[in-house]
Amino acid sequence: MSRFNNLEFGEEFEGQLHSQQQSGSGQRLVKDENYYLAEAQTAFENGRFEEALRLYAKVLEFNPRNAAAWTGQVRMLIELDEFAEAKKWADKALERFPDEPELLAAKAVSLARLGDFEAAIAYSDASIGERGETPYIWLARGDVQMAREEKRAGYCFEKAFALAPKNWFIRWLAARIHYYYKKFALALKLAQEALSHNAAQSVLWMQLGFCQQALGLVEPARTSFQHARQFDVQSAAADSALRGLYQMNLWGKLRSRWRRIFRR
Repeated sequence: MSRFNNLEFGEEFEGQLHSQQQSGSGQRLVKDENYYLAEAQTAFENGRFEEALRLYAKVLEFNPRNAAAWTGQVRMLIELDEFAEAKKWADKALERFPDEPELLAAKAVSLARLGDFEAAIAYSDASIGERGETPYIWLARGDVQMAREEKRAGYCFEKAFALAPKNWFIRWLAARIHYYYKKFALALKLAQEALSHNAAQSVLWMQLGFCQQALGLVEPARTSFQHARQFDVQSAAADSALRGLYQMNLWGKLRSRWRRIFRR
């Protein structure tokens, strides 16, 4: 059974009452649709994609017709490399919102990463045809173009950046896309640009570190992962990345020693 079977909620939740919880300051914190939508975006921005996925599902308990939450679920599944599931949930969402530009764009990405390039470009065209003028639509377009190995992908990313100047989040997403397609040098440049707008964001240092590691820059990568841990002391991802670097360095030393032994 798919671990994503519980993402969708039925219409019986349409009129669900908002839950409330006492906050630490003594004020009543309303945990409603808007609360969970904001929490989902925060989780997304911190690279906690599984958590964001659950939070978007929680939004739909309050309002099954929240198109942003449906789109968010599809995007989180893509970030988790669950492309078939992303396509499945995009199809479910498009039954409700057939003309939602960002949802069409997200389905285009899922199709491109599954290798269905013809359908991917058709859905990307449709997302732009719906007069969707958001950074994500152009990031998705660039994603599809990169999957198709089109030289015009760069224009799409520049279009996204023009719609969100000095926005670290959009550049981080672009860096992740380039990293996925193994364009490590370009991904590193984008991560550096994102850091120039927000140097205190742990996920940006993590992304920079992964790019540096992929390019064989072990010591700079170690420094980046250490910075990531400083800005998020509970970052299991940073600890895991640092352990991975240590193991990679250890194996490198062992291989070097074996080569010297065999040469004798």
